[in-house]
Amino acid sequence: AAPAGRRDMAAWARAVRGLLLDVSGVLYDSGGDGGVPIAGSAEAVRRIKASGLKLRFCTNETQATREKFVKKLQGMGFDISVSEVTAPAPAACRILKERSLRPHLLVHNDLVPEFAEIDKSNPNCVVIGDAAENFTYANLNEAFRVLIGMEKPVLISLGRGRYYKETDGLKLDVGAYMKALEYACDVEAEVVGKPSKMFFESALAEMGVPPQQAIMIGDDIVNDVGGAQQCGMRALQVRTGKYRPCDENHPHVKPDAYVSNLAEAVDIILQQL
Repeated sequence: AAPAGRRDMAAWARAVRGLLLDVSGVLYDSGGDGGVPIAGSAEAVRRIKASGLKLRFCTNETQATREKFVKKLQGMGFDISVSEVTAPAPAACRILKERSLRPHLLVHNDLVPEFAEIDKSNPNCVVIGDAAENFTYANLNEAFRVLIGMEKPVLISLGRGRYYKETDGLKLDVGAYMKALEYACDVEAEVVGKPSKMFFESALAEMGVPPQQAIMIGDDIVNDVGGAQQCGMRALQVRTGKYRPCDENHPHVKPDAYVSNLAEAVDIILQQL
């Protein structure tokens, strides 16, 4: 049993029915070699599932289709299926269809199959994701020209992260390039993915759990923690992934708790059940 002090500290862990887990930086650190799992995280996922808590993997991953991404995680020992993943590309496809939008895609080559069913002829919007090596001047300029040529430019961004952690260090994320296009075209992007309220709400709906009974666990103080709290959820920050000590002095976002890693968070939550 936990010492009494720790039990009292964990008031945030009470009355939980569902967990939303960020993936990169919580389950594993990505990298050119496929990445490495974070110690204890695969076991923590198994324990969540065995406990009967509802679980959703909430990712802004846009460098691969969900199928490919899930296969990679299964190869690392994670119990995860495509149907448990809430990701930006399928959400963006729903919006494109609803609004009869035809996108010019500035995304990673491996993500393109997610948009197979979408009409991309004569584009009337731009969709930007974490294109990594595809963020060349020529490609950004092409997206800029599509936007600047429109009377009312529509820019849809699959997230707005500033950077993320790979095994060889921090990498610029989609948000930096989104801002460049916003500035050049004097347009405000519509963000699909964390920290968008709609994104978190669809994950909660998929679990059938109200926000007050859910906890988000992430490594991104603004997009994971701040975004979830704005939806009425509790949110924890793990000290793994792109976490930096300066996150603990963030001027606007205060997590409900800091935990060393996912395994520690799951320990505390399961003790409260």
